[in-house]
Amino acid sequence: MNQHAKRRYQHEVFGSKARPKAVETEEPKPSAPRGPGLAPGAHAFVVETPERLDRFLAGASDGMSRTRVKALVESGAVSIDGKPTADAAAKVRPGQTIEIAVPEPAPAEPEGEDIPLNVVFEDEHLIVIDKPAGLVVHPAAGHETGTLVNALISHCGDTLSGVGGVRRPGIVHRLDKDTSGLLVVAKTDAAHQGLSALFADHGREMHLVRDYLALVWGAPERPVGVIDAPIGRHPSHREKQAVVRNESQGRFAITHFEVEHVFRLGDKPIAALVRCHLETGRTHQIRVHMAHIGCPVIGDPLYAQGFRTKIALLPERARGLVEGLRRQALHATSLGFEHPATGEEVMFESPLPPDLAELEKALGE
Repeated sequence: MNQHAKRRYQHEVFGSKARPKAVETEEPKPSAPRGPGLAPGAHAFVVETPERLDRFLAGASDGMSRTRVKALVESGAVSIDGKPTADAAAKVRPGQTIEIAVPEPAPAEPEGEDIPLNVVFEDEHLIVIDKPAGLVVHPAAGHETGTLVNALISHCGDTLSGVGGVRRPGIVHRLDKDTSGLLVVAKTDAAHQGLSALFADHGREMHLVRDYLALVWGAPERPVGVIDAPIGRHPSHREKQAVVRNESQGRFAITHFEVEHVFRLGDKPIAALVRCHLETGRTHQIRVHMAHIGCPVIGDPLYAQGFRTKIALLPERARGLVEGLRRQALHATSLGFEHPATGEEVMFESPLPPDLAELEKALGE
């Protein structure tokens, strides 16, 4: 059916006010009513009018919110003409095919679980946690229980902010499962909105400090530097992120680093303790950026696989500690921000946990 015939058909069926901007290219699979938005599964649409990607999909998806669309785009569920995109603001052009993979709806609301928490600070507005490695932040496929959210529901009861939804109440930022350190959670909706704006600003106009300590292979060429390289989903390994050629393939990402100590084998650097300061907050940002400059985080199962042979070069005790580490040597050590309710500037510090502190000591022996 050509474009003129299509418009005549839409006029006859929907009336003169109907001006659809997208046409689904395959028949949707029948399913039970699920509320506004597309049913789970793969859907494809052809663009008819130039528009931003998130607006286009919100209009084409029968009521899906732009926030939900943006989350799906950033999770890698959307592609343009077969190429994945993580940019919800990308411009789409007539004739392009937009594909979206909608996941199954989340199961029931998480239940509280009596999981011990290392609470650094808490008031009626927010709570700051020192998260151990191995603790997943919010429920997801394969991690329905035993998460930080389950622990927070038990600890905070009904005081947790609901802005993040039932799967991530109060969560305004996250740490990877195997990254330890400081994380702030909102207990009220007002605090949630204030902290969300703060983290979205990334400290450009508002006070925000997010520093990490990383034990990395080798050492950066300079003691202080900035890694300014956009990050997007890896083209062939969907669980990984990668530095991409330009921001149209991902999102801009900036990491500042400072070398705190270099561990040497003779006159050659074998490892280093590096402090990283985030100017942006992309998925796996520090892990990807440090690997990009040839200094991946020790123990990183995704980005340091090619460096495992270096373990044999380490002192004996350090070698055993790295082999038994079972996680990336990355720790969120400093977290500072303007309190969303009081306006006070607060700063929290967390030293390296025992496993990383012991590794740091062994590397220097």
